[in-house]
Amino acid sequence: MPDDPMANAPAPRIVSREDWLLARKALLAKEREVTHLRDRLNAERRALPWVRVEEDYVFQSIDGPTSLADLFDGRSQLVIQHFMLTPGSDHICSGCAGSADGVDAARRHFENADLAFAAVSRASVEEIEAAKRRMGWTFRWVSSGGTTFNYDYGVSFTPEQVASGTTGYNYATTPYAAEELHGVSVFAKDATGQVFHTYSTYSRGSETLFSPFSYLDLVPKGRNETGTMSWVKLHDEYDDGAAADACCHATP
Repeated sequence: MPDDPMANAPAPRIVSREDWLLARKALLAKEREVTHLRDRLNAERRALPWVRVEEDYVFQSIDGPTSLADLFDGRSQLVIQHFMLTPGSDHICSGCAGSADGVDAARRHFENADLAFAAVSRASVEEIEAAKRRMGWTFRWVSSGGTTFNYDYGVSFTPEQVASGTTGYNYATTPYAAEELHGVSVFAKDATGQVFHTYSTYSRGSETLFSPFSYLDLVPKGRNETGTMSWVKLHDEYDDGAAADACCHATP
């Protein structure tokens, strides 16, 4: 279990049901304000302009070469998880994996709302398939190895960029430098089959897809961290005491 961040915190106030209800209603007003703000933010996100994808990206998959357009699987919208899986390494990013854990169940819903999903990594197809088998995932996951896709969408960087500290990650707002980082990108396809890039988010921008936070943010201990996602492990590591992996998560 993670260290208890409440161990040295002040004891909670114990009040009557009536006093609790007053405090709860005051918080509800703020929650409603945030909900309405989120609605407006989501509308602005949907209204962002689109950029035509001119590059002819061809990914590798267990089924053979796959184009970006193929990943839509007959739908008009596509979410791509930029999954940190480095070529030549068997390390699986625990944060990326935590987000991916919820995909197979969720996609049975969003695929019926005209949205496809794919994970993309620079690792080889063999390395990707080994990770899928270990984690028990069935969603589509392809290799961008040999293409500029990861570099073009701001999640892979050259050793020279990392050494200079000028990766430009998260639109140059997050000073976190590594050759592989995480993110989410959104694409749309029009009636002619042309593909457009509509949105990308990085660093904490993608944490809403890590569903355990939605539960932990409701409870007194919150995210129960000693550092950003410090306790997060692969879902098959919690019982064997393997060390938590926090190396790949940027701070805000």
